[in-house]
Amino acid sequence: MTKAKILVVEDEAIVAKDLQHRLIKFGYTVPAIASSGEEAINKAVEISPDLVLMDIKLKGSMDGIEAAQEIYKRLDIPVIYLTAYADENTLERAKITEPFAYLIKPFKERELQTNIEISLTKHGLERQLKVNKKWLDALLRSISDGVIASDMQELITFMNPVAENLTGWKQEEACGRNSSEIFNIANAETHNSIESPIIKVLQDGIIVSLPAETILITKDGGEIPIDDSVAPIKDDQDNITGAVLVFRDITERKRAIEARQKQIEQEQLLVQWEEINQLKNDFLNLVSHELRWPLSNIKLMIQIVQLSPGTEEAQHYLQLMEDECDRELGLINDLLDLQRLESSSYPVMTPDSLLLQQWLPWVIEPFQIRVQEHQQTLQINLPSNLPPLFSDGISLERILVELLNNACKYTPAGGEIVLSVRHNSLEAPAKTIITISNSAEILLTELPRIFEKFYRVPNADIWNQGGSGLGLPIVQKLVEQLQGYIQVESSNGWTTFTVTLTDL
Repeated sequence: MTKAKILVVEDEAIVAKDLQHRLIKFGYTVPAIASSGEEAINKAVEISPDLVLMDIKLKGSMDGIEAAQEIYKRLDIPVIYLTAYADENTLERAKITEPFAYLIKPFKERELQTNIEISLTKHGLERQLKVNKKWLDALLRSISDGVIASDMQELITFMNPVAENLTGWKQEEACGRNSSEIFNIANAETHNSIESPIIKVLQDGIIVSLPAETILITKDGGEIPIDDSVAPIKDDQDNITGAVLVFRDITERKRAIEARQKQIEQEQLLVQWEEINQLKNDFLNLVSHELRWPLSNIKLMIQIVQLSPGTEEAQHYLQLMEDECDRELGLINDLLDLQRLESSSYPVMTPDSLLLQQWLPWVIEPFQIRVQEHQQTLQINLPSNLPPLFSDGISLERILVELLNNACKYTPAGGEIVLSVRHNSLEAPAKTIITISNSAEILLTELPRIFEKFYRVPNADIWNQGGSGLGLPIVQKLVEQLQGYIQVESSNGWTTFTVTLTDL
């Protein structure tokens, strides 16, 4: 290496000048000469030389060994000792400072130049090695996987921060311990211990992966699912000198796999449910057709017979048969309506602007005769300033008819039925509230079941009009499709159904 800057530290001026002359002749530069340890340190800081030629015996309180130690510590500059002293004590002190060479005076020029070149080259290699080591350390510490290295005796030599966090061991306490103690692994299902893969790598010199369902037992007894691989560390002659283990926490991956598996299972269940639902629909359609067809024929024949001359008793039984046909057809229609409401994700509706002041009297008109026959009273509270309700008229009519049917069925003679409508514009969106009350009370124990399919309040039908127990479930589904809700309460001799609707 030519043109290297060399600091000469020598308290004999003549010797120092001679050294400077020789070094310049070799092609080096000598920007400064120091005669004491303190001066050597200051000059080194000032000029930052590539190498220091240091005499051990110097003027002042600090000798050359102490000065060399301080210079190397501060500036990482290689030092070559040039001294006339070769006693054991001096050599031991000098060795501690890790000099790059130790020349005994007098020495030959060629010997001096050779040691300078070797020292400069060695120091350059060491500096590059330190840079590489820092780069490698930074790389190992920044990666998201845990890294553990061991020597040939399976003893830990390195752990990165991720490995520390996963195992619960710090590098300083783990180094020198057996790898099986730090990297303690077991089968996730049986919890049987698994032999450290480092052992096999050191024996066979091949890359080894962990078996599936492996867990890491941490220092504090925790369990972490992991996967990993272990590779041998080899020197330039391909000899194995240790092993490096790279592993990662796969908890999130396992959760994602489990979540995906559950999603697949749910999708499969949904497909099966849709298939079953389709089979149910096909069955209902078939059964309803097969039931409806003969009933319709029977009803037609009954009507023909009724038109024919006959006895009064025959006419009476024919009327009973017709009523039963109507009842059976009503049950089938209710079943089909409820089935359609439950299976329809996108109901077919035809919203219209309903003027309730005109529309409601038309809906309740058929009930006027019925309440008179049962000696009941039907009262309507309908404000004249109600705004139009934008809703599906067919669905709303079915809701009101079913609720009024129930009210008529369960209200005793002399009882009252009250239909009221009010508009609440204080909330957003504005709401239309329809209540149907009747003077009959339902036990509190029965109220929670009122909207169950096929459920009928025991002994409540005082007029013995029967029913399928499907009317209120149909009402509830229709109200939901109109984006509203229905409530029922019963106390003090009254039962009230409240339907709350908004514009569609």
